[in-house]
Amino acid sequence: MGQAMSKILSEAKDNPQAFWAQAAKDVVWIEPPKTILEDSNPPFYHWFTGGKINGCYNAVDRHVAEGKGEQAAIIYDSPVTDTKRIITYNELLDEVSRCAGMLAHHGVGYGDRVIIYKPMTPSAVISMLACARIGAIHSVVFGGFAAAELAKRIDDAAPKLILTASCGIEPSRIVAYKPLLDEAIEMSAHKPQAVILEQREQLKAEMIEGRDFDWHDEMASANAVDCVPVNSEDPAYILYTSGTTGMPKGVVRPTGAHIVALKWSMKHIYDCEAGDVYWAASDVGWVVGHSYITYAPLFEGCTTVIYEGKPVGTPDAGAFWRVISEYKVKAMFTAPTAIRAVKKEDPQGTLIADYDMSHFKYQFLAGERCDPDTLRWCEEKLGVPTIDHWWQTETGWSIAANCMGIDPVPVKAGSPALPIPTCDVQILDEGGKELPSGEIGAIVVKLPLPPGSLSGLWQNDARFIEAYMADFPGYYKTGDAGYIDEDGYVYVMSRTDDIINVAGHRLSTGGMEEVLAEHADVAECAVLGVNDELKGQVPMGFVVLKSGVSRAGDDIISELVASVRSRIGPVAAFKLAVIVARLPKTRSGKILRGTIQKIANGEEYAMPATIDDPVILDEIQDALSHIGYPKS
Repeated sequence: MGQAMSKILSEAKDNPQAFWAQAAKDVVWIEPPKTILEDSNPPFYHWFTGGKINGCYNAVDRHVAEGKGEQAAIIYDSPVTDTKRIITYNELLDEVSRCAGMLAHHGVGYGDRVIIYKPMTPSAVISMLACARIGAIHSVVFGGFAAAELAKRIDDAAPKLILTASCGIEPSRIVAYKPLLDEAIEMSAHKPQAVILEQREQLKAEMIEGRDFDWHDEMASANAVDCVPVNSEDPAYILYTSGTTGMPKGVVRPTGAHIVALKWSMKHIYDCEAGDVYWAASDVGWVVGHSYITYAPLFEGCTTVIYEGKPVGTPDAGAFWRVISEYKVKAMFTAPTAIRAVKKEDPQGTLIADYDMSHFKYQFLAGERCDPDTLRWCEEKLGVPTIDHWWQTETGWSIAANCMGIDPVPVKAGSPALPIPTCDVQILDEGGKELPSGEIGAIVVKLPLPPGSLSGLWQNDARFIEAYMADFPGYYKTGDAGYIDEDGYVYVMSRTDDIINVAGHRLSTGGMEEVLAEHADVAECAVLGVNDELKGQVPMGFVVLKSGVSRAGDDIISELVASVRSRIGPVAAFKLAVIVARLPKTRSGKILRGTIQKIANGEEYAMPATIDDPVILDEIQDALSHIGYPKS
């Protein structure tokens, strides 16, 4: 690593509070914090306590006050509706101020919760910023989420108001939101005072008299309101993530720390500064959409892209490159699964040549493990650094990353590089003992976590401790397994649950997936452990082939088995693989490995609330039956 990175990491490790106190000078405080780190009640740590700040001011008003009002703040590109719109910082300030006034008119004030259940349109981001403006706490739920799951979130957050739209639009269908929302409110014990609905011309929704209000009418009559001071440690938002009990965990993001951390990350990790166009191809319903569609780019004064489309099918596998070319995107961030979808449709990357990519500098990947084959495909076809980085809903931004704005380190395929400054990542065995470099164990982060991470779970301290802190006291349990090499690079191999035990040998399914992904005919894959009477567990591969592959499936499977045996060894006992048309995923693109595993083992499973297309599970079941699974 270069001297600059080495110096920053060393200074941050020696004095984390001084490091973040300096970073905090880059944001606008109404009252500066009195304490940089409040650490009197572990594991509940709070950064920048005693300060007052406003997230909306730092995202919008600040840039207008500094003379950047005519710069583009938001680019909205919707191939599914054939709509394009550029919103300047001046225009954004006007719309957010009136939206905040609309919320206040309906009785929303400091500390009140607002659920936002919207598609990928500017009004979703405007709604989030409007909540921040008046100190309300937003909880964004992915548009089209199942009614039962939405009801759980309504009961937990107890929102005063719900902001929604009549529908979401997929390439092949329109998803009606209002019936789902009405059903969720009917199911929930808590009843919101009002629903404000944005009617979309593709599908109009039925309104309930007295409860439902029209977004456009309410915005037209709303009075603009100013920002209010928010206590630094108060929640900016609640974001629900799945829980093992079936009840989602409400991750709480403290206001001041999330502003400081995200602003720091834009320049230092992504190498993007005010005026640059930055695109996170995600959805506001996920943490990426919170951190890197809405907040971080606007804190830095960048232009952020809201894309209502898909990597393929809107209209083709060149969709990403068209957006990058058209708006002169400097850095783009998406999930490896999105790139694999593009690679499946256009294996040679021929569509890239149709676009001017000369201004494109970085392709960032995160959200799931990035296999080396996907990373190398991006590097070769795009001709720019492809940067894997690792983080979670709970952390809100990177745990490990290659900091392109400081001093890039050499890329090692399969690794998101080094822990970010002040993040002390360690590998522990089941007894909590630190493992030597190269050995796989539980990945943990020594407390306190850096700013911007969760400060707790919404009104559930006991579950916060049980879920994240109890197994390794003094550490945050990431739930991921992996190792650290001799150079300090972190390798995230799989979720802890995906470390399988084959005849006493602990093996990473991620390592086997790497081997399968390198096969010339494989577009994407998943490996998981299935029950075996003799060995306890054995690995099974699920493989999706690239478009146009006509070779016999049995030949391909034989080659895959031989590759794993050659690369990992006979100890892996990899003999089972099945070719499938597609893999079941969440809407954010994560493969539902646990659900596939239950199907293969013949176990009961609940339909995942986040599944993209439930029909795929029937396809998986059919494919397994052809090879005799589940075993009777």
